[in-house]
Amino acid sequence: MKNFSRENSVSTHKRMEILNVTNVVAKAVKESGITNGLVHVWVPHATAAIALNEHDSDLWDDILESFSQLVPIEGKYRHNAKYSWTESEQNAHAHILNCLIKPHVTIPLENGGMQLGTWQSILLIEMDGPRTRHIRVQVMGE
Repeated sequence: MKNFSRENSVSTHKRMEILNVTNVVAKAVKESGITNGLVHVWVPHATAAIALNEHDSDLWDDILESFSQLVPIEGKYRHNAKYSWTESEQNAHAHILNCLIKPHVTIPLENGGMQLGTWQSILLIEMDGPRTRHIRVQVMGE
């Protein structure tokens, strides 16, 4: 079994934002030379996540709005109270959302192609930006 790893950086521009990183991952898969196996996508951040969903900016706005309703940015979070942060620096909501969304996905790889569903894209979900985020892609297989 072969193993290939690649790390890429992307910049986010908003506090909460969704970016389509499918092309970043596809490039790493192609570079790997592996045609059958698994593609594992990971972000080593406590306030960002990776998800599979549709590439639709209206849907992304709906997702972010739903996240904000589920776990509001403003709140009486103990994590925020520990530090002398300004309101814009408080990020407990992002840590909580990270637990719900997760920082990784694994995608089957067959005949050189990621087996994404018809409408699926690989999405980076920024919850505490703007920041530079790292996307680690590991391809395992033959």
